[in-house]
Amino acid sequence: MSKLLTADDIFPLVTCLTPEERLRLLRLISIPQGMDDGDTYRVFPPIQKEFSSDNESLAWDADGWEDIR
Repeated sequence: MSKLLTADDIFPLVTCLTPEERLRLLRLISIPQGMDDGDTYRVFPPIQKEFSSDNESLAWDADGWEDIR
């Protein structure tokens, strides 16, 4: 059986997060149970940095991908 984690186990990991990641963690923790992804994003819209964007839109056309099927 898995060992249950305590706040003391998790706290060192949280202290390593950037302020932005701490805010994101707090947002995720505060989501009421039973909400699906759509409900969550209606209540807590994504912040600008939550999803990365690839400036190089043709990155998938790099060498080697043509062999994958």
